[in-house]
Amino acid sequence: MADMTPPAGAGAFLSAHGWAGADVQPLAGDASFRRYFRVVAPDRSAVLMDAPPPHEDPRPFVVMAEWLARHDLLAPAILAADLDQGLVLLTDLGDIRFRETVDAAADDETNLYAAAVDLLAGLSRRPAADVPPYDRAVLHREADLLTEWYCPAVGIVPDRAGYRAAWDAVFDHALADAPVTVLRDYHAENLMLVGPDRRLGLLDFQDALAGHPAYDLVSLLQDARRTVDPALEAAMLERYRAATGAGEAFMAAYHVLGAQRNAKIVGIFTRLWQRDSKPRYAALCPRVWDYLERDLAQPVLAPVRAWFDANIPAERRGDPLVIGA
Repeated sequence: MADMTPPAGAGAFLSAHGWAGADVQPLAGDASFRRYFRVVAPDRSAVLMDAPPPHEDPRPFVVMAEWLARHDLLAPAILAADLDQGLVLLTDLGDIRFRETVDAAADDETNLYAAAVDLLAGLSRRPAADVPPYDRAVLHREADLLTEWYCPAVGIVPDRAGYRAAWDAVFDHALADAPVTVLRDYHAENLMLVGPDRRLGLLDFQDALAGHPAYDLVSLLQDARRTVDPALEAAMLERYRAATGAGEAFMAAYHVLGAQRNAKIVGIFTRLWQRDSKPRYAALCPRVWDYLERDLAQPVLAPVRAWFDANIPAERRGDPLVIGA
């Protein structure tokens, strides 16, 4: 479990920005080195983000938060920042998270996912932010995480050259002619419901890139942390396509990026278990494998499916902690 003791400089930072004497309460950690604290005064609250150098750089978060605000999207506003210490004080979007809301109210699931899809449809119509490209090199680097971490963990020596060649054969489908801002972790645990109208608030967008609009839709509808029913996925894909005019090329991109993202996540979750001593992430891998296999069944992914069939038997796909034991 992450140490949720406030960082050493937090008290002086908060005092310098009008929050002297406020109560600093642990709020959350995440899969990175970032930690979050709620800062509570008698009549107000805020959120303190601790993104400690050299492990984290809060500057991309600040830049993207400001970009999202300029484009009428709800992200935490920056109240104060000490970028050298990695401390950022943010407006508080509250406690009502998309994940727990849809889990508790199945009848509302379709409406909430529709709102999340509509936000992405709107985002696809805006010019991309000034962020690095989500290009072929990045796609390869991320996909390689599966062979770098998962395969050794389950006792497999993979054909790495064949793996890269298989992905290279399909990545043309995943490169956007007109890139959009890709938030990259757009899923149920990074969306807040804010205010009486339950406006969607955005979190965890500091790694945004300029790439294909299908990527964030995959993040939402093939959620590594929450099972999304295939019927709901299909309905939301149709909603997005109706709103944007996306055709069959978009669907090819969706499945290629789905397979790429899920392969990456299997690798990342294995790394979080092995390197970072966070075994709970390994237990999420079976869900991610289910999504990955659904994507691999699509004809556009035939070269990648052939590699998986030749290198990772069905019985070696799942929780790496259990399989590798």
